[in-house]
Amino acid sequence: MFQKTTFILLLLALVSCKDSDANEKEKIKAANWLLGDWENKAVDGTLTEYWKKVNDSTFQAQSYFVKEKDTLHFESITLQQKGEMLTYTATVKGQNNDKPVAFKLTTATEKQMVFENPKHDYPQKISYTQITPDSLVAKISGIQQGKPSSEQFSMKKIK
Repeated sequence: MFQKTTFILLLLALVSCKDSDANEKEKIKAANWLLGDWENKAVDGTLTEYWKKVNDSTFQAQSYFVKEKDTLHFESITLQQKGEMLTYTATVKGQNNDKPVAFKLTTATEKQMVFENPKHDYPQKISYTQITPDSLVAKISGIQQGKPSSEQFSMKKIK
């Protein structure tokens, strides 16, 4: 009887660990629509973001803003889920001593993710909103030089 009870408890423990591990990755799974190559072409240049899945808890992206042949902005992005927390971490070349800045997920719906870091100089908020499977809007906003500021980029999936 003791062996049977021990076996059942061990089996329950294994099954519950597997379920919690699967649940642990649900927030990042909800962001799968972000994966792929995205582009915003404008008069002043082209913004491109390349998103890829690294593993079950991490996505990475490279973001470039190119005007003619000059790269004016380069950013590395990591979207990572640890436990219940989903974090968007950006490292922008030439800003913040090239150190990463983390933004925590504050709002998530099926088609939108909002990340915030109220202590960052600018932006304090970054959001991605899926419009269709092939289009999204990326928006940065916050207080810049004492005034509310925001920029948004309508992006089309190119791959």
